[in-house]
Amino acid sequence: MIRKSNNKDIEKIMEIWEESTIKAHDFINKDYWKDNYNTVKNEYMPISETFVYDDEEEIKGFISIIDNEFIGALFISTNYQNLGIGSKLLDYTLKEYKNLSLAVYKDNKKAVVFYIKKGFNIVKEQINEDSEFKEYIMEYSK
Repeated sequence: MIRKSNNKDIEKIMEIWEESTIKAHDFINKDYWKDNYNTVKNEYMPISETFVYDDEEEIKGFISIIDNEFIGALFISTNYQNLGIGSKLLDYTLKEYKNLSLAVYKDNKKAVVFYIKKGFNIVKEQINEDSEFKEYIMEYSK
């Protein structure tokens, strides 16, 4: 089931974020992500509309939307990846929001392919100012 997150979900969401982001971005030193944990938790999560995939036993993934237009995060617990949960979360938000964009690291090839298959287009390549790695800006519109 996909539902809007609530305050008691934050610890599990952040556990999934940390574990999954380190795995997905193994080309970036994991200390970078650990150093940004509190920023994500205390600055980005409060300004995001976050939806979780919850099977009533546990939260297995989440997606966060900023300003009704930007996908700030889409992460699935490493134990449940490749089961279609990411697709379900993305499909859900694509129905809820008119135009969505996101930034994805160029070296995160699996994610780039996933978003292209879901109808996103690469509109720009740039350097991420925090990590200094190349990223794509991708857009989807109905």
